[in-house]
Amino acid sequence: MADITSGYTAQGATASQQVDLSGIDPELYNEDQLPTTAEQRTWDWLAIAALWVGMVVCIPTYLLASYLIGSGMSWDQAVMTILAANAIVLIPMVLVGHAGTKYGIPFPVLLRSSFGPTGAKIPAVARGIVACGWFGIQTWVGGSAIFVILNTLTGGALAGDALPILGISAGEFICFLAFWALHLYFIANGTESIRWLETYAAPFLLAMGLALLGWAYVNAGGFGEMLSTPSAFDPGQPKEGQFWSVFWPSLTGMIGFWATLALNIPDFTRHARSQKDQLLGQLVGLPIPMALFAFIASAVTSATVVIFGEAIWDPIKLSEKMGGFSVIIALFALIVATLTTNLAANVVAPAHGFANLAPSKINLKRGGYITAGIGIAMFPWVLVNHIVGWLIAYSALLGPIAGVMLADYYLLRKTKLEVAELFKLNGIYSGKNGTNWAGVWALVIGILPNLPGFLAGVGITAGTSDFFATVYTYAWFVGLFVAGAAYLLLAKVLNK
Repeated sequence: MADITSGYTAQGATASQQVDLSGIDPELYNEDQLPTTAEQRTWDWLAIAALWVGMVVCIPTYLLASYLIGSGMSWDQAVMTILAANAIVLIPMVLVGHAGTKYGIPFPVLLRSSFGPTGAKIPAVARGIVACGWFGIQTWVGGSAIFVILNTLTGGALAGDALPILGISAGEFICFLAFWALHLYFIANGTESIRWLETYAAPFLLAMGLALLGWAYVNAGGFGEMLSTPSAFDPGQPKEGQFWSVFWPSLTGMIGFWATLALNIPDFTRHARSQKDQLLGQLVGLPIPMALFAFIASAVTSATVVIFGEAIWDPIKLSEKMGGFSVIIALFALIVATLTTNLAANVVAPAHGFANLAPSKINLKRGGYITAGIGIAMFPWVLVNHIVGWLIAYSALLGPIAGVMLADYYLLRKTKLEVAELFKLNGIYSGKNGTNWAGVWALVIGILPNLPGFLAGVGITAGTSDFFATVYTYAWFVGLFVAGAAYLLLAKVLNK
C-alpha cells in the first residue's frame, strides 16, 4: 500500500480544513478509507438524488405495498405508511450523512468514534452481514428476470427439475450466477462506476415506471376495482378498528427497509460537494420516489385484476403475462433496477465493513468480492421468502447502532471529530485496548428489550409476553432511543 498520510481535505458545509494524517497506524487504513480529497467530491444533489432513485426502484420496493394491502390496508393507507416510514428514516439518514460530508470518512471509520478502532468491527460486520443477505436476495431476483427472458425466447427450453441441495433448476442457477458476475465488473471499477450507473439509470427507471403505469391504465380502461376497495379496518369491514395494531409493526418494517443505509450513508455522502447537496439530494431522492413507486405497484396490480382476471404483484410474473417484445423491455428494466439497487445498497457497505477487519490487507474491491461470495452462500432463493419478518428482526439490531452513533456524534462530540485520531490505535478514541466499551455495552443494552420478541418471531421460543411483543413492534425506535441513552450514561461512567 502506498504511504498516503497527508494532504487530505475534509470539507464541511462552510469551509475546508486541512487534515494532518501523519503518524496514523498503517493497520487501520487503506486508500479507500482515508478522507476523500477535494477532487473526489464530485457528487452534487442531483447525483445523490439519482443514487436514491436507482436504489428505490427495485422489485422488493414494488412488493412492499402488496404486503400492506394484504394485511388489510387500502392502497392509499399503504402508500401513506410507506411515505411516513421513509420520512422518518430520512432523519437519521441526513444526520449520519452529515459526518460523511463534513469529514470525508466512510461508515466503519465513523464508528471508531463511538466504538473504538477495534470495537467498531462489531457493528461494521453486523451491518455487512445484513447487506450480504440483501445482496443475495437482489441478485436472485435479477437472475430470475434473466431466466424469464431466456426461457421465453427459447420456448421454455431452460425449464428443468430442481437440483439436489440447491433446490432450484440448473437454468435458474446459471442465470443467477450470470447476474452475480455482472456485479463483479462494477466492484472492480469502484465507487465512481456506481455513480455513473446510478446517474444514467435513474431517468430511465422513472420513465419505465410511468410507462408501466400508462400501460395498465390504457389496457384496463382505468385502474380497476382495487383502488376503490375500502380498507379492511373501516366500519363494517372484517378487521374493523384494528388499523393501529397493523400500522405500527408495518411502519417499523418499512423503516427497517432502509435502516441499513441510515447507518452507512457516509459511504456516499463523503463524496458530496456540500451539506446542502447531501441534504437536498436525499430529501428529493428518498421519500417521494418510494411513495410514487408504491402507488405504481398498487395501481398496476389493481389493473391486472381487470386485464388478466387476477392480482399479479410480482413484476416478473407480470412481464411474462404481458408477452411479446414487451417481455424483454420490461425485464431489462427490472435487471437495471435490481443492479443499481444492489450495487449501492448492498455492496459498498459490507465491502467497507469487511475491509475494516484488516484495512491494510483488505481494500474496498476485495471487500466487495467477499460480499459477493457470502451472498451466494446464504442461499438467497430461500431467504427471499422471509423478507417481512427479517425486516423487523434486523431493525432491532440496526436501531441501537444508529442510536449510539447519533448520541456520540451530536450529543457527546457536538459534531466535532479529530479525524487523524480515528486512524490511531492509541488515539483519543481508542478506549481500552482499542474498544470503547461504552459503545459496545450500549449496543447490547439497546438490543436486549427486543430480544424476547425476536426469539419468538424467528420461532426459537414458543412465544413471549404481551409487553415484549409490543416492544418488538417498535423494535427500531426502542433500540435507537435505549441504546442512545445508555451510551451517554456509560460514556460518562466508563470514559472518565
